[in-house]
Amino acid sequence: MESTSLLLLFITSLFFVASHGLSEIDSLLKFKESLVTGRASALESWDRKNPPCKWIGVVCQKGYVWGIRLENIKLSGSLNIDALVGLKSLRSLSFMNNNLRGPFPEIKKLGALKSIYLSNNQYDIEIPKDVFDGMGWLKKIHLEHNKFSGAIPVSIAKLPKLYELRLDGNRFTGQIPEFTHELHSLNLSNNALEGPIPNVLSTMDQKLFEGNNGLCGKPLDTECQSPHKISSEHKASSNKKSSKFLYIIAAVVAAALAILIILGLIIVLCRRRRNKQPLLSPEPGPSSLQRRAGIHESESHSQNRIAKKMIHTTKLSFLRDDKGKFELQDLLKASAEILGSGCFGASYKTVLSNGSVMVVKRFKHMNNAGFEEFQEHMTRLGKLKHENLLPVVAYYYKKEEKLFVSDFVEKGSLAAHLHGHKSLENPGLDWPTRLNIVKGVARGLLYLHNNLPSLMAPHGHLKSSNVLLNEKFEPLMTDYGLIPMINEESAQELMVAYKSPEYLKQSRVTKKTDVYGLGVLILEILTGKLPESFSNPDKENEEDMANWVRSIFKGEWTQELFDQEMGRTNNCEAEILKLLRIGLSCCEVDVEKRLDVREVVEKLEDLTKEREGDDDFYSTYASEADGRSSRGVSCEGINIS
Repeated sequence: MESTSLLLLFITSLFFVASHGLSEIDSLLKFKESLVTGRASALESWDRKNPPCKWIGVVCQKGYVWGIRLENIKLSGSLNIDALVGLKSLRSLSFMNNNLRGPFPEIKKLGALKSIYLSNNQYDIEIPKDVFDGMGWLKKIHLEHNKFSGAIPVSIAKLPKLYELRLDGNRFTGQIPEFTHELHSLNLSNNALEGPIPNVLSTMDQKLFEGNNGLCGKPLDTECQSPHKISSEHKASSNKKSSKFLYIIAAVVAAALAILIILGLIIVLCRRRRNKQPLLSPEPGPSSLQRRAGIHESESHSQNRIAKKMIHTTKLSFLRDDKGKFELQDLLKASAEILGSGCFGASYKTVLSNGSVMVVKRFKHMNNAGFEEFQEHMTRLGKLKHENLLPVVAYYYKKEEKLFVSDFVEKGSLAAHLHGHKSLENPGLDWPTRLNIVKGVARGLLYLHNNLPSLMAPHGHLKSSNVLLNEKFEPLMTDYGLIPMINEESAQELMVAYKSPEYLKQSRVTKKTDVYGLGVLILEILTGKLPESFSNPDKENEEDMANWVRSIFKGEWTQELFDQEMGRTNNCEAEILKLLRIGLSCCEVDVEKRLDVREVVEKLEDLTKEREGDDDFYSTYASEADGRSSRGVSCEGINIS
């Protein structure tokens, strides 16, 4: 009897393993068979010797396969979605920056999927209109920079939880479908779309629709003409051809008379006012950047009132004296190039007539403070001076929105170098450069905490896209000190500080919340992974990169954990592991156990102190790709790639 029970238990265990662990392995290996990669070693770890959670590109949560991220490995062919149906916990797929072609993946077979990233591939097809039917959990769709054609699938517009959609840089035609709700992030630019923009999208930035010559309606400046009106005009013209010529002659005569009368009035007025003090006349109509920034002249019966209002609304408030003074009109008249559109608004690069290159950043959701309070806070920010902070040169105040003016930083954002350098044809950041960036960000953060003691989170929005790199690859933080000015509802939805464990669980923000953001940034720099791709399936919108790192890191070197684009890291294994531990200490869920920012800076300074006596310790790390040099560690023997 006892042996029979043991046998049943053994058979049950085998059945459980076969239906759980092995099914995931079999599903992934079957999926691997459909993949063709230009990098022979890219999928070497995909074999039965290791559990799937140890495979390169496989992301796990609680021991189950949660995501697949195979990016920048020259994948070609088509994706076998049928092979993935057995992965019941699968929530995210990312195959960005590859050479995928063929039919569009049948992702609706993965009903629980939350995000799909197919950006920068070679798809040259029409997407079936029902391809997203039934995907009630799908939140993020990135299909930009392919060659998709035909109409935008109507099934996209029906997704109830969709809040991020990128379709720019394709060949989509036809009208934009009617979305059920407004999206938090959208880009439909540079396609061949036409017709009216749906009302639910009418409040978004017009740059998100540019490059579609046939589109009309808000937020664009092109009005849509009523079909009924067009039909009526056509009918009238066909029935009254004989009288049309007479109407035209009458209209021309009337217009000529009106012009003569107006000219006479102007001459009389000018003579009467010749001896009076001249009025300030308003500038010509708004330029394209004026329209983007929402700056419009309002009608008034008095020219004096128009002039005074124009002077007020175009006045810049300068925070730095070392920059040559210019007016907002100088920025508005300059040629403008959009740099990007973030959660708070768009950024534009402008070149002034004197050759200065500035960035104008438009902020929405910034009505939390009145004019005097806003002005006082901006004055405080203007007094901050640190080598790792990008200062605000000037600002423009308007009740509905604000403009910040700063210097243009040539190298762009840290995020672009970590995640977009392939498409930008830039080399990856080497280890010494990454370490130097972390140290600079930490020092700048400590400075903010020392000089803005009244703010609970002096930065509040620390992420890789808000860290710019100068010509020497030194970091410059932006978007700091915004929490007092951002509307509370928008701050909770958009700002990094409100994604921390203490806010998600206890609805509170502390000074150590910035440290949590720094920890996530350190892990992002070391792993090359996007924090946004690690959403906890049990709690929406909670970033959980730290848990993913902890699930892989067991206290010793783990090659798959670190960014392969870091290149050779000769003998730097110990320093890299130390930095990883510092990052995890910054991400402690318990705020009391988490390091404070001063401790972080001290640990970073101590990280290589033991080797500072070595003459060979600091050396110039020359990058063959772009000729840059960085002060870094001279190590030998280890090659991450």
